[in-house]
Amino acid sequence: MNTTAIEVSGLRKSYGGTVVLDGVDLSVRAGTVTALLGPNGAGKTTIVNILSTLLRPDGGTAEVNGADVVRRPDAVRAAIGLTGQFSAVDKLLTGEENLMLMARLRHLGAKRSKTRVAELLEQFELVEAARKPLATYSGGMQRRLDLAMTLVAAPSVIFLDEPTTGLDPRSRHTMWDIVRTLVAEGTTVLLTTQYLDEADELAHRIAVLDGGRIVADGTPDELKRLVPGGHLKLRFADDTGLDSASRVLDESSRDDAALTLTVPNDGGTGALRAVLDRLDAADIEVADLSIHTPDLDDVFFALTGKKEQRS
Repeated sequence: MNTTAIEVSGLRKSYGGTVVLDGVDLSVRAGTVTALLGPNGAGKTTIVNILSTLLRPDGGTAEVNGADVVRRPDAVRAAIGLTGQFSAVDKLLTGEENLMLMARLRHLGAKRSKTRVAELLEQFELVEAARKPLATYSGGMQRRLDLAMTLVAAPSVIFLDEPTTGLDPRSRHTMWDIVRTLVAEGTTVLLTTQYLDEADELAHRIAVLDGGRIVADGTPDELKRLVPGGHLKLRFADDTGLDSASRVLDESSRDDAALTLTVPNDGGTGALRAVLDRLDAADIEVADLSIHTPDLDDVFFALTGKKEQRS
């Protein structure tokens, strides 16, 4: 899809003398996942709160599905769903009662509410626990219920603010599968996360936020190519091949014990082909080859000067 679901231009927000957002520009295509990365306090949640009409910007514009968040907040709210950092479920109710409450708040009507709740309980594998108190739910089950409540009115745009924080690896992967399914069905997702692997797994594009500005925006692979550290590792069958290749590739570093050469390389197909062509021209055979590119940890550190804290 080539339509734009979220368009942000020159967005500004301050609290007293502290500037949180300093002219943020962001565009999100419909039917995709965009991840916002940044250190704590970078303004990720502030952007989500502005886009979901919970907070008014000081300047700039923000639109969701073509509706301005300040001038047409009701139209924005009708189109979106929001799952915040902390679960919004009512722990005095059962899972089914939570969903039914949300359906009634969304004015679905009695018949449609019952049908929609049944659909969501099935989709999120909560049928067996539907009438059990939330005190019996695991953290992963509560987060699945939280997301199900967000989807009661079938929003076209969903904001997920650190949706898997505190979940075990199995529950995180379950949430990832749910997000992938939603996007495959055409839903647009704006995700903030403290997990760099989560952004790498889910996001079509990643925007890195630092100092109140977007300092980089691109696909995960594009961002990885922004920082140095990419290289090829070539392994040879014997010392003769290693010696010959080392003379041809004089920019490389060698490991005699492992019979390998490490060649600086950006990981692109053109650069890889150039190295292999040089070896072919010298009639040197490579026993094994691997490509190593910087990961999002490297990108995050290079662009923000901070290592992202992992839980």
